[in-house]
Amino acid sequence: MSARIPRDKKIDHSSEMAQVRRDFVKERTGVELNHVGKFSFDAADTQGNIENFIGAAQVPIGLAGPILVNGEHAQGEFYVPMATSEGTLVASYNRGMRLLREAGGVTVSVVDDAMQRAPVFIFENARQARDFGNWVDENFNSIKEMAEKTTKSGKLRNIEKYAAARMMYLRFNFTTGDAAGQNMVSKATYFACEWIKSQCPEIKKYMLSGAMDTDKKHSQLNTLHTRGKRVIAEATIPNELLKSIMGVNAATLYKMRAISQVGNFMAGSTNTGAHSANGITALFMATGQDVANVAESSAAVTFADVNENGDYYIAITIPSLIVATYGGGTGLATQKECLDIMDCHGKGKVYKLAEIIGATVLAGELSLGAAVLAGDWVSSHDELGRNR
Repeated sequence: MSARIPRDKKIDHSSEMAQVRRDFVKERTGVELNHVGKFSFDAADTQGNIENFIGAAQVPIGLAGPILVNGEHAQGEFYVPMATSEGTLVASYNRGMRLLREAGGVTVSVVDDAMQRAPVFIFENARQARDFGNWVDENFNSIKEMAEKTTKSGKLRNIEKYAAARMMYLRFNFTTGDAAGQNMVSKATYFACEWIKSQCPEIKKYMLSGAMDTDKKHSQLNTLHTRGKRVIAEATIPNELLKSIMGVNAATLYKMRAISQVGNFMAGSTNTGAHSANGITALFMATGQDVANVAESSAAVTFADVNENGDYYIAITIPSLIVATYGGGTGLATQKECLDIMDCHGKGKVYKLAEIIGATVLAGELSLGAAVLAGDWVSSHDELGRNR
């Protein structure tokens, strides 16, 4: 019979119980967790973040920057902590940040904000489902009141409706303050749905999620309608600066991007950028974000142009950036320190963090694109990114 992992409800999040479980691992597998068991924070601080705690995964953190951000919330130069085990990644982003800094910085805008839960209601037939959709419109204010009773910072913006067969899928859109908000909107939507069910006896059944919220997976719906923060980062780079720092010119970089778009189309990719997931993941790991949200957050739409004077304009739209500066893993010791580097920990800072991430992603797009053209891509990985 398999042995159960040791637990103690009274002291489960403690260094003592972490040691008990590490001893259990040694007994069952023969592996001593000497490095996993070395960490600087109080084990009790992990309650609410982890179960069966045994230690910490120590991922190297590098510093890139400064990047010059001309945002509405992030203004000035910022050093960016990036947690990764991929050599060359920090160096590449650092190079892109230098280019953007010397070009006058990145203009970043948060243009939308919404977090979803998408319940589905099942009826006897399609007409009942249609009529229910009309009822939802007529009773939106009451639904909003019920949902917002469960949260101080969550606000129900609107409800989208999608009919199929005898089902009506509703997409509740909330703003969630400085939290990422998935748990917040789940609770709020559940209370609203229970009230809806009490008012509509024709509902045969409902499920709190009918999968149209697309949690932890990318969807075209998110690209069009926003999930989390919708961020646009843009910059204009003088052609001479591109040549001196990156070794490429604006016309060639533009042409390469146009050719790459054909490749993206042929591959069926929903991301027209190069590698937004690299920078977003590294920042997420450093700052205590839910790393699984990279599935949605790394979606990106890039656009580039060559201005009449020969300078290079580039913009990246990140339609579903899910970030927090309060709650979740943001309060853990090392993650809080990394947020503090950018003055992005606590309430009132989430748009600032979103703008810095948008600027960082743009730096990475420029650096990799130029590296591919200039022939630096493979050589840089050979020099910096291989543990022989």
